[in-house]
Amino acid sequence: MSSQQDLFPPEAPQPATAHPSHPEEGSANQASPLWLQRLSLVILVVFCFYVGLLVTLLPWTRYWNENHYLLTWPFLGPLMNAGFTRGFVSGLGMLDIWVGISEIIHYREDRA
Repeated sequence: MSSQQDLFPPEAPQPATAHPSHPEEGSANQASPLWLQRLSLVILVVFCFYVGLLVTLLPWTRYWNENHYLLTWPFLGPLMNAGFTRGFVSGLGMLDIWVGISEIIHYREDRA
C-alpha cells in the first residue's frame, strides 16, 4: 500500500500577497469553468422554454379534457375545465418562459 499515490494532493501554500479579509479565496469559492457555466445556462433555458410551452398550451388541448384522473373524480372536472383554472395554469407556463428569457438577459460570465 505504500506505493499508492495520494488521491488528493496536499494543499498548496497560500501566496503571501493574499488579502486577509478574504481567507477563503482560492479554495471553495473558485468559479466553475466557462464552458460549464454556458452549458448550464443552455440547459436551464431549454428546460424553462420546454416546460413553459407545455404548461401554457396543455390546458387548451383534448388531453386536458379527456384526462383519466379527472374522470375518476367527477367533482374536479368542472373546476379543471373552468376558464379561470386554464388561464391560471397557462399563466404559470408563461411565467416559466419568462424565467428562461430573464436568465438569458441577466447572464454574466464569472471568469476565474
